[in-house]
Amino acid sequence: MQQLKVVIIGAGIGGLTAGVALSRAGFEVEIYDRVRELRPAGAAISVWSNGIKVLNSLGLGGAVSSIGGRMDRMEYRTQNGDLLNAIDLNPLVQTVGQRPYPVARTDLQGMLLDAFPGEVKLNSRCVGVEETETGVTATFEDGHRATGDLVIAADGVRSVLREYVLGYPVEPEYGGYVNWNGLVPISEDLAPADTWAIYVGDFKRASMMPVAGNRFYFFFDVPMPKEKTPELGDIRSDLSQFFLGWAGPVQRLIERLDPETTNRVLIHDVGPIDRMVRGRVALLGDSAHATCPDLGQGGCQAMEDAYVLTQFLLTTNVSVQDALQRYEAERHARTCAIVEKARKRAEQIHGKDPDITRQWYDQLATEKPTDVTDSIAKTILGGPLK
Repeated sequence: MQQLKVVIIGAGIGGLTAGVALSRAGFEVEIYDRVRELRPAGAAISVWSNGIKVLNSLGLGGAVSSIGGRMDRMEYRTQNGDLLNAIDLNPLVQTVGQRPYPVARTDLQGMLLDAFPGEVKLNSRCVGVEETETGVTATFEDGHRATGDLVIAADGVRSVLREYVLGYPVEPEYGGYVNWNGLVPISEDLAPADTWAIYVGDFKRASMMPVAGNRFYFFFDVPMPKEKTPELGDIRSDLSQFFLGWAGPVQRLIERLDPETTNRVLIHDVGPIDRMVRGRVALLGDSAHATCPDLGQGGCQAMEDAYVLTQFLLTTNVSVQDALQRYEAERHARTCAIVEKARKRAEQIHGKDPDITRQWYDQLATEKPTDVTDSIAKTILGGPLK
């Protein structure tokens, strides 16, 4: 297809990855974001092998490996610290052909910004789009208009443009739990430096995984009715109460976290929705398929979206609309399945049905480690890059 001009709304992981991919494919790209300053949502993210393969395809493999943590094992432990399962991740790497890398979101965002040749236009709140036979224009609150051959709506879980594509509003759905996350220095009295350690019990989780800079990315999950969340207060006090009596490493983690840099997030998801494209406008990433983070696939699916969309724009010469329809046909079933699987996983972990969660605890103690890695591999290998 001839050189196109692409307007991207949103400079998160999906929007930036799309900007890099489309620019390197030879297209003219403009990226806009409503915020005054780019600040990542969350402390870190686990980029599984399917996402890393997309970054590899963009020539960013060396860069992402330098900001990623080396994660060789997973450990599940009870709230008392007893080992439930130790999982070697090398069989996963051998099966899928690529290591995963947990990365700090600030580092990942910085890497993608460095790779994008243009300037992200901040403080630009998109309020709508207008299509013609020959193009599409994104309109902004300040009166600016950006016209291109297509618009990519990568504007997140609370997307402004999702209603335009669908024809009706879709509100994010509360996932049933609150997540606290941040970064702390790696220390052997918390967990081994190459291990993703996960403590489970009482339908809660406490977790640490390594990222670059000799740091652990940590998170805590607590199921909670949404109407109770306004009662949350001081982060350390709340976590100390929620995880009272849990194992020593969990107590030390609560003591060492910095409340000022710890995020508290009410988990929401979006979808499955029935379409991702309307005319010259395509939804990408969380605007189309925000997931509960329990599969670690949210960012990876946005990266896959960016890769597939770029490939169809490069290889389809019928029309922009045809390329976008092919993108939707390729991505819709996979992303809907991931949303549903992540929601089901969130419910299993966080006690929506207490008996199911207790059965999962029992399963953790008895299943073969390769059953775990085989399940992760199946999700990874369902993507566009084998």
